[in-house]
Amino acid sequence: MYQHSEKSRQLLARLKTFMDENIYPNEQAYAEQLHNASNRFAALPLMDELKGKARAAGLWNLFVPEDHAEYCDHGGLSFFDYAPLAEEMGRVVWSPEVFNCNAPDTGNMEVLMNFGTAAQKEQWLKPLLEGEIRSSYAMTEPQVASSDATNVQLQIRKEGDEWVLNGRKWFITNAMNERTQIFIVMGKSDPDNPSRHLQQTQVLVPKGTPGLKIIRPLTTLGYDDAPIGHAEIVLEDVRVPLENVLLGEGRGFEIAQSRLGPGRMHHCMRLIGSAQRSLELACKRVEERETFGRKLSKHQSIREEISRSFSEIEMARLLVLKTCHKIDTQGVPASIDMIAATKTTIPLLVQNVIDRCMQMHGAGGLTEDYCMAEAFNYARWCRQADGPDQVHQMALGKQIIDRYAKV
Repeated sequence: MYQHSEKSRQLLARLKTFMDENIYPNEQAYAEQLHNASNRFAALPLMDELKGKARAAGLWNLFVPEDHAEYCDHGGLSFFDYAPLAEEMGRVVWSPEVFNCNAPDTGNMEVLMNFGTAAQKEQWLKPLLEGEIRSSYAMTEPQVASSDATNVQLQIRKEGDEWVLNGRKWFITNAMNERTQIFIVMGKSDPDNPSRHLQQTQVLVPKGTPGLKIIRPLTTLGYDDAPIGHAEIVLEDVRVPLENVLLGEGRGFEIAQSRLGPGRMHHCMRLIGSAQRSLELACKRVEERETFGRKLSKHQSIREEISRSFSEIEMARLLVLKTCHKIDTQGVPASIDMIAATKTTIPLLVQNVIDRCMQMHGAGGLTEDYCMAEAFNYARWCRQADGPDQVHQMALGKQIIDRYAKV
């Protein structure tokens, strides 16, 4: 039987209390502030207030891993010990930001921790850890199938002591946010390199750099995901110093692989929280409503759907924890099989669980009166984010065939 560390259990207890006292009671206020904001991508006063409370409660930068303990007060957590905390935060879609644990900033901070120079860390990592600024990760492009990261076409070339960038990106999370100050941009710097995995480079592009333009906000199933948002951007003769390169020329694909694996797991951890809360709401709902002279909870079909949802959430949670354990003990490269299995299983499973729970709420389940519609949208776009399911299934299938066919 698995057991989380004492540190993880204590943090989870404090986090649950914080959610009860500060997050759930403010869901309506948060929605109202966002609805009434003159700029939907501006910082909300309520969010800043809650961030201050989270820091005071010692619930800040919980995502920081053990091998980067110097960047947090709690000494860092293993993937396994972070999983229940991320699940708890996932019960309210916007709450991870309260604890400075939201995507894409967590992944970008880990990139800077792992690959940034001392100067890059001082300029960008430090204010990100303090929650003073936000960041974006620009890889996906509209013109090519970006599920194959080697397809990226944004041009990065050296000119004197500068990198010059030209190209277009889209679904760039956080790009619309007014506090976003830095973009990590992946592009093709050596298109003729015989190795497709050494053609890419990643560079740091400050927001406001001439030639970097935000074209439009994008939506997913009608949600603009404000105040974070996703945008289409264009880079036209954008110039940054050569020292803005991350890790080195031709190392972009390597960085992407390192960054996206942990990020996929964080999404899956949070999605389980969304599914768990949806199930709890559904159980309350079916006890409160009657059809044909008896409570919904007395109907066989309802009980079967509740049973199936409970079982699937438990299976999902165990898959996440098993994968986290493998990452902690064997590292990310050795865990690609389990990460792929998790990434291709959890979002779809959670989407289906939430769909059942929405159905039990009748037409109300489709509205913003409940958390489920937004959570459904989150689960659905996670099937595309960090690589579509089919790409991971293709790679995992090949790996498994090779593993067992040779036995």
